[in-house]
Amino acid sequence: MLLETERLLIIEFTMDMALIVPKNLLDDDMRIFVPDEVWETVEETEETLAFLISQYEGIDGPFVYPIILKKIDDNIGYVQLCPLDDGKWEIGYHFAKKHTGYGNATEAVRVFLPVIAAEVGIDEVYGICHAENIASLSVLRKCGFE
Repeated sequence: MLLETERLLIIEFTMDMALIVPKNLLDDDMRIFVPDEVWETVEETEETLAFLISQYEGIDGPFVYPIILKKIDDNIGYVQLCPLDDGKWEIGYHFAKKHTGYGNATEAVRVFLPVIAAEVGIDEVYGICHAENIASLSVLRKCGFE
């Protein structure tokens, strides 16, 4: 997958990202709102990336894609579509704290969601977040979630 907006690239993970990705996963928001997605070591990151990369070939998911901010040519977060129970799916995203508040998540979700939903063959996606995560609630609302 390669999706592009004016500011962002959504690409597939590669194993050489194992040293880059963790720097975006160690901020306080990540530890509070999605602690199960914090990879503490390079080894844990490599293992997780290998699994995520293997999912690109199937239809079961999860489908997780890094986001590159073009002007700095650096990974600033990710967007994902993950399976829930009973054939349901959830949209997810996380951006390094210093890259929040600029519309990056909204921009990424708007371009990613229709493409990945069509690839998976679904027409309903859930947006689930902690009630305290005001920024994530805002992104979901801006992207049409109720």
